[in-house]
Amino acid sequence: MRLLLVRHPRPEVDPGLCYGRSDVAADSAELLRVRATLPAGLPTWSSPLQRCASLARALNPPQLRFDARLAEMDFGAWELRSWDDIPRIEVDAWAADLLHYHPGGGESVLDVARRVAAFLDDLYKEGYAEALVVCHAGTIRLLRALHTGLPLEAAALEAARTPHRIDYGEMLALGG
Repeated sequence: MRLLLVRHPRPEVDPGLCYGRSDVAADSAELLRVRATLPAGLPTWSSPLQRCASLARALNPPQLRFDARLAEMDFGAWELRSWDDIPRIEVDAWAADLLHYHPGGGESVLDVARRVAAFLDDLYKEGYAEALVVCHAGTIRLLRALHTGLPLEAAALEAARTPHRIDYGEMLALGG
């Protein structure tokens, strides 16, 4: 199966804020720019968060499904706070236990990996030759690591340790 993974357009949120699971809108001009770069006519799955959902709807695919398992990590009490305002001791605790720590009381990386892996397993069972997935940078890193066949915990660590270099609106292809 060939998977085309697309990160949502730039969100309407102040720079430097932790906005993981927060449902913030995509910049409308950026949405139009990204839409023009994407292939049409593919079955499409999307995170239900509006920064992804608005792009997925704009593609007008023949089949569109929203799946909560594609949502970005829930950062709990860290959501919509400046990264600079989050106590360093909490960020250090997360860095010391990437798999199991629950930042802000939200989800751990392993929690997110479990739901993303379940989505990917279900998608593979559908038997499509090609599919488009509109989601988030963290979800994309997990999908990429899981697609290589790594065991769940190893894939979660790989994704968590991978530097965040996925641009807004960027598309990555997996498989062939």
